[in-house]
Amino acid sequence: MANANLSKAKAGKNDEFYTQYADIQKEVNAYLEYNADVFRDKTILLPCDDPEWSNFTKFFAQNFEQFGIRKLISTSYAPEAKKIKSWSPTLFESESPYYDADKSKTNGKIFILDHDTDANGRTDIDDLEWSYLECNGDFRSDEVKRLRDEADIIITNPPFSLFREFVKWITEADKKFLIIGNQNAITYKEIFPLIKENKMWLGNGFNAGNAFFGIPKEARCEYACGVYNADTGLVKFRNCCWFTNLDHGRRHQALALMSMEDNIMYSKHKEVNGKGYAHYDNYDAIEVPFTDAIPGDYSGVMGVPISFLDKYCPEQFEIIGLDRYVEGNRYPNKRMFINNKEIYARILIRKRQ
Repeated sequence: MANANLSKAKAGKNDEFYTQYADIQKEVNAYLEYNADVFRDKTILLPCDDPEWSNFTKFFAQNFEQFGIRKLISTSYAPEAKKIKSWSPTLFESESPYYDADKSKTNGKIFILDHDTDANGRTDIDDLEWSYLECNGDFRSDEVKRLRDEADIIITNPPFSLFREFVKWITEADKKFLIIGNQNAITYKEIFPLIKENKMWLGNGFNAGNAFFGIPKEARCEYACGVYNADTGLVKFRNCCWFTNLDHGRRHQALALMSMEDNIMYSKHKEVNGKGYAHYDNYDAIEVPFTDAIPGDYSGVMGVPISFLDKYCPEQFEIIGLDRYVEGNRYPNKRMFINNKEIYARILIRKRQ
């Protein structure tokens, strides 16, 4: 159901999902634990984040001095561009001397934090300075591109419907990044090569793999009971993850694995226990349906679920390719087959010697 709703959101361009403060804190802490200076003296751009709504801006502004950030830039998208049906400016905006009733609807906003504006001895969220952008705040605009080029690190929850384009926008500028996306993006032909070439990997991850997002009030009716919780005002998705090129310690933790013989004898999975590993019809590799069933002593190529990337250690395994596009697939542009039955998306890997 969660997958169906996420697909619906993508198809309907309902891209307003507000990330929880605790999720941002948990994720960012994983990078700080690995490298305490990861954000020090860096300019951080949050290109889809109005601090009136965004926890990203609040979090990094509140930790500006602690992280040693040089400059924080946050931009928002204009209400008219979002096609918001019922909207009115917040008191923060409407009571500001910079308020412009027309620009409030048509122009995005930019928020900058880089010094102590109120002379109270600390630089924090109260020192954010804002103005209207000349454009509507679209990340593809020349104005926001210039901000991208100025930044060292880009962090946000981008529009799901524009994920491919957003990643291209980041990588063409060769920037560090930390963004949220649908786990199925791993299989996109524009995304997987970045993962294979070690230019992108999964982040630390959401608690128990569950992501909870805030959504606009007008979008709440689009979600089924069990996905949208009326008590919390949050929607739950199970297939979201963090994508990044910032290093973290869990990425270098090798999996503890049983041998092939022990898996066949003791595996908790009925697909493996007492049965062994099937061989693909169209590619020279064995099928490993669960990450914890990878045989640690097997030196050949194995097909594993895309969820394997959450446990992927580049020092332990080499990524050979993705089923549809891997060289040597005898059914070009098709997934792996066993006994003429197609298997869901598989990543081909091999143990490093």
